Amino acid sequence: MILVTGGTGLLGQHLLEKLSAKQKIRAIFRTALPTFYASLNHGNIEWVEADITDIISLEKAFEGITQVYHCAAIVSYDPRMKERMMQTNIEGTANVVNLCLDHQLKKLCYVSSIATLGEGIIGELISEKNDWEEGHTNSNYAVSKQGAEMEVWRGVAEGLQAVIINPGIILGEGDDAKSSTHLFKIIRNEFPYYTQGGTCWVDVKDVVKAMIGLMESPIENERFIISQGNYSFREVFTMMAKAMNKKPPHRLASPFMTEIVWRLAYVKSMITGRVATISKETARSARQTRVFNGAKLLNALPDFTYTDMHETIRRISSHYNTSV
Repeated sequence: MILVTGGTGLLGQHLLEKLSAKQKIRAIFRTALPTFYASLNHGNIEWVEADITDIISLEKAFEGITQVYHCAAIVSYDPRMKERMMQTNIEGTANVVNLCLDHQLKKLCYVSSIATLGEGIIGELISEKNDWEEGHTNSNYAVSKQGAEMEVWRGVAEGLQAVIINPGIILGEGDDAKSSTHLFKIIRNEFPYYTQGGTCWVDVKDVVKAMIGLMESPIENERFIISQGNYSFREVFTMMAKAMNKKPPHRLASPFMTEIVWRLAYVKSMITGRVATISKETARSARQTRVFNGAKLLNALPDFTYTDMHETIRRISSHYNTSV
């Protein structure tokens, strides 16, 4: 049986949908299942209440497991979430790795992030060969994912077979209040501003396909960038706007403006007690352009193809428009 952690997130939802269409799956949840899980094949999904930071509850979830897709993580740029995020992303991954070793599992797929690949050199594509760079510019999230990767590599040194994926910004159908799906809501409301930066993007269904392909292959102890292509934020936002027949962002947000916005967002979060959606790190990254080389995955899985980004955005926009 296969175990999926983080099954209640954007990627986890789509992974469960694909895996459960063909076989029995076990998935863990921390508190309660979202209502949209009524649409999944519950006959092939066994839900287990567990927390990756609680080794006792996690131990029960590993009974009879042969493979693990480890998607569970906290993604936050709010400084108040630092301690909890480090515990979940690093210590939680250490628990998963230790149980994989204890139960002599066949293989682990760990979902990391392009955030662990460093800034790169201007004019050069960032690849899997790029080393982690220590420095004050790294976000707490990046540090937590790098620490989690180190736990996986520690497991590999102790005999675990594993693959690590480093996806770009994942776009897919999900809760529009969370993850990248929230971008569609912002663009649908005709938010006028864009930033000058850019990065790599990928369809959630392609990430799932890549994960399953790597797990079913003999490939082990390697990591792969998962990226359909590199696009500026303005390019992607314009695609979204056109797909929803909305006015695309047309005003450049200056560095001064973004610095003001993240400070106001932080003050607001302190007053309301809610998690800050914009931070110093996100404001900075929105002005950066980082380009990635995703050729390694295509060489490893010759039959793999990415979905065109225009098609991805049209599909998600159609889903979003019919669900609001």
